[in-house]
Amino acid sequence: MAATDRQPIQDLDQPDPPATRPRGSRGLGLSGKLLLLTVPLVMIAASLLYVPAIANFWVNRLNDRVAAANTAALVLDAAPLGMVPDSLSRQILKSINARAVAIKMGQQRRLLASDNIPAAIEHDIDLRDMTAWEAITGSFRMMLETGNQAIRIVGPGVGNAQFIEIVTDELPLRQQMYRFSRNVVVVALIIAVLTAGLVYLALHYLFVRPMRRLTASLVGFHENPESSAGIIVPSQRSDEIGVAERELSDMQRDLMSMLHQKSRLAALGLAVSKINHDLRNLLASAQLLSDQLASVPDPRVQRFAPKLVRSLERAIAFCQSTLSYGRAQEAAPDRRMILIEPVVMEVRETAGLANDASIAWVAAIERGLTVDADPDQLFRVLLNLVRNAAQALESHAAGEGRVQQIRITGKREGAVAILEVSDTGPGVPPKTRERLFEAFQTSGRPGGSGLGLAIAAELVRAHGGDIQLVEGTIGATFRIVIPDRPVELLSIRNERQRA
Repeated sequence: MAATDRQPIQDLDQPDPPATRPRGSRGLGLSGKLLLLTVPLVMIAASLLYVPAIANFWVNRLNDRVAAANTAALVLDAAPLGMVPDSLSRQILKSINARAVAIKMGQQRRLLASDNIPAAIEHDIDLRDMTAWEAITGSFRMMLETGNQAIRIVGPGVGNAQFIEIVTDELPLRQQMYRFSRNVVVVALIIAVLTAGLVYLALHYLFVRPMRRLTASLVGFHENPESSAGIIVPSQRSDEIGVAERELSDMQRDLMSMLHQKSRLAALGLAVSKINHDLRNLLASAQLLSDQLASVPDPRVQRFAPKLVRSLERAIAFCQSTLSYGRAQEAAPDRRMILIEPVVMEVRETAGLANDASIAWVAAIERGLTVDADPDQLFRVLLNLVRNAAQALESHAAGEGRVQQIRITGKREGAVAILEVSDTGPGVPPKTRERLFEAFQTSGRPGGSGLGLAIAAELVRAHGGDIQLVEGTIGATFRIVIPDRPVELLSIRNERQRA
């Protein structure tokens, strides 16, 4: 039967077979993807810069043509009677890559030199009032065209000339723009590769390597979460990576501690399940003997026999509740209004302090104080606190002028009952205060299991109350607050009607 009962728990505890999970490709990681992403981004940025650059290059080349034409106009206009040999005119026009040069002075427009002027002019380009948008559209229109069309360029003149006109072929200018574009592409590629390389190295050492370290720690901890070897050692970084490392380290330590606690709980449950059957048989035999003692007419036996019977009944219940602690929640409290003084006196007798002269017992409880609680569970709470106080006093020798004392106080504040259990012992160490009410968080006392305060806190919270350690007191003082249950007016009215 025991094996059958344990089989489902064993099946639940067994982890599922680990599924095959992709570990990620080692060929192209985050840094490689970043490298491939940086190159096109730099090229896109370069293309955005290329648009104004090519327009500016086109305008500068046109201005160079106009400046050269102004220089040639000065030479041609300086000739005696404006007579320039045709051979010299052709040489001048060839030097400035032009077919004709004309200027306007006043109301007169004069052709200074010409050579093989085409019959039609494809485009007129006026540099005197050109906008940025016109420069961009004009430069791209020239690059996209084919052939060798003739264009007329109008620019500001020098001297008394109002403006100067030059007729030239657009093919040489287009070829210069192609060479400039090719150079821009080559330079952009070099900048992109260098930028991507620098970004790759920087991010690889700043982010990718720490991320790989975090990933390796997660994978190793997942494979063996109960080993401290898989816990990451956080670096001294103060940025987000450092925060992630420290948080991951704390989380891994907390998880490992929780797993160790669950392992101890599992071991406790297994040990209790092994001894529970025999222990209950022994307690049942003792209960039968106590029933026989109750029939003995000795007054002293008649006085202690009921207490012995109640102690055995509680021992059997404690055995069963200890077994259920590792597997399920405590039973819901059977609450009712009870006097607290008899419970406190029974706690003293059960803890063995009624005849102990070395530890003083002080009970300062309001007369007739009642608590809305389960008497057995409240008894367990107080007994755990009193036993902890007695063990603390026994392990701590009394100093000069210090009295070893356990004090229980009780009072009512409206619909809330407040109980305090204090002692004059060494108190609770600071390192154990944060997890004082968790299972197995002992103060290092020999023989302590670390379950007393955890059970007491669970029982108090089941009553809707609270238990806490009071700071700034001699020794240790635990305060228990248990509120009364809210009154249902409808049920009271129904009871009065039935009455």
